[in-house]
Amino acid sequence: MDAPGFFWRRLEAFGGSWVLLEAPGDSWRPLDASQSLLTSSLPPSAPLWPAVCDSLYELLTGLSRSEVPYQLYTDQRLALLLLCLFLILPMSVSKEISIQKHISVLGTLAASYLTVAIMVRYHTAPAARSTPLHSGGAGSWAAVFSVVPTICFGFQCHEASIAIYSSMENQRLSHWALVSVLAMVICLLIYTLTGVYGFLTFGRELAPDVLMSYSSRDVLMLVARLLFGVSIITIYPITVLLGRSVIQEPLLSCWRRRGGAAAAEAAAFERRSRWLLTAAWLALTLLIAVFVPDISKVISVIGGISAFFIFIFPGLCLVFAMQTQPVSCRTRVALTAWGGLTLLCGAFIFGQSTTIAVLQLLGHI
Repeated sequence: MDAPGFFWRRLEAFGGSWVLLEAPGDSWRPLDASQSLLTSSLPPSAPLWPAVCDSLYELLTGLSRSEVPYQLYTDQRLALLLLCLFLILPMSVSKEISIQKHISVLGTLAASYLTVAIMVRYHTAPAARSTPLHSGGAGSWAAVFSVVPTICFGFQCHEASIAIYSSMENQRLSHWALVSVLAMVICLLIYTLTGVYGFLTFGRELAPDVLMSYSSRDVLMLVARLLFGVSIITIYPITVLLGRSVIQEPLLSCWRRRGGAAAAEAAAFERRSRWLLTAAWLALTLLIAVFVPDISKVISVIGGISAFFIFIFPGLCLVFAMQTQPVSCRTRVALTAWGGLTLLCGAFIFGQSTTIAVLQLLGHI
């Protein structure tokens, strides 16, 4: 019994209110509750572009926005549009996720370079910048929990896990567990070192996009900006694939019910719908990036919502799996209790963090 099919059979009794996936062979498809995956896939795509916009501007001009008069050829939105049309769109329109397995290595290397560059700049910075004025501690519990949405946003990867598992050649659960743990450890190290050294370098003056805190004439950080764009390019197609499949599957089913049974016609319809949905997804996220340029505000709200999927969904998987799996009574009780605790923590973090993020966005706190 493969893992994706396992999740579907175990969660079917829950009434179909969650993202349920089945992976026959090397493919995968959504089976029910498509709105859950769509809700959790589209919002995280939007905050990627504001950061790319800022990086593209300084990468192309070598100056900050205030130092250069506006010109069409220096507009970072134009550069972003061209990048999406000629690079990201062709990469995102792929039918399968397996094409990303080699490209994603570049994203990991790019993120690692960014972390190393920030650490190097901290140790080579002048003494005046190496000892900034830091906060003496959190002023309240609200201040502590205000960072939870950002952390949740960074670790929101559950939506892609089943699709990635289905594309692996070695689908043993022990191998999958090892890959998952190593991937999360790499993310933890990159996020932690980048955040810590960025804050140690700039203190309270650290920008939401850490790269924007560095000089536009710093060659080391210019390379980091370029590689940051590479990492975004490797992330985005996977998110598009997940969200697009949620919309495309009902369209294909509806088309088949109306009599489109010929294989050639079905393939042509699938190809057209895939291109149109990918272009629409890309256009929508670009519009969000243009009209909501402050990445910190976007991440704070989306991160609170991400906590719902990060804690509650895995907790439900564990609770319902323990109802039917042949495990000892002690193991069943322990894992069910852990799943219930995860549900409670997820509900609390989701409600509290999202409320704080919305209040901060409205300027009430």
